[in-house]
Amino acid sequence: MYDYLLGGSANFAVDRAAAEEFNAQLPGNADWAYAHAQANRAFLGRAVRHLATEHGIDQFLDLGSGVPTKGNVHEIAHQVDQRARVAYVDHEAVAVAHARRMLAGHERVTVTRADARDPGAVLAAPGVAGLLDFRRPVAVLAVAILEVIGDVDAGELTAAYRNACVPGSALVVSHMTRLSITEDQVAAFREMMRHTPTPHTRFTTRAEMDRIGTGYTWLEPGVVPLAHWRNDGPVSEEQAAAANSFGAVGVLR
Repeated sequence: MYDYLLGGSANFAVDRAAAEEFNAQLPGNADWAYAHAQANRAFLGRAVRHLATEHGIDQFLDLGSGVPTKGNVHEIAHQVDQRARVAYVDHEAVAVAHARRMLAGHERVTVTRADARDPGAVLAAPGVAGLLDFRRPVAVLAVAILEVIGDVDAGELTAAYRNACVPGSALVVSHMTRLSITEDQVAAFREMMRHTPTPHTRFTTRAEMDRIGTGYTWLEPGVVPLAHWRNDGPVSEEQAAAANSFGAVGVLR
């Protein structure tokens, strides 16, 4: 579904139908699902490019990566540095199998099946431990995942990954929040999500984002609607609010 919403090609008819139904059932929707997916992917691209270009980070751990779809991490990182290493992690078997087929033959890129809620297992997995050198800076990417991980403390989870990283490492995080979405839309969204493999959804606040980023120093402009994070052009408040998500990038000092 996410790939389809981004205009990618790694999707099937059932994905396309589900995505359209999902979007249409939100009362008073204005293509919110498209806005959410596209704003997250654009933010991810800007964040990875900035960290690779301005901070020299060449190692990325992408949690909940799904199928590496249009505008994926390794393509962006390799545009800056062909030596960049990217470890994708997801728990869904079909997504992992599909990603491995797509990325077969790519050097310095791995796909690991593991649950991001278990940092010990993720960090010890051969595709992660065998690829990334945690004695050097690593960017941990938690984009559009913390909102659907269930009954897990998001701050404690990111802290576990932070503790494995050295100074100079980074955290890229996006999380759903309520900027323009209504009570009726929230209720409809949660009801639809209850029938998916990720039935638990949450919305965050600025204060909670700061707790998620404990130990990191947020880069300017801090915690902002996704489209306001270092966008190349002006974006209105209304346009930025349409994705209903905050984004931030922090560096570990």
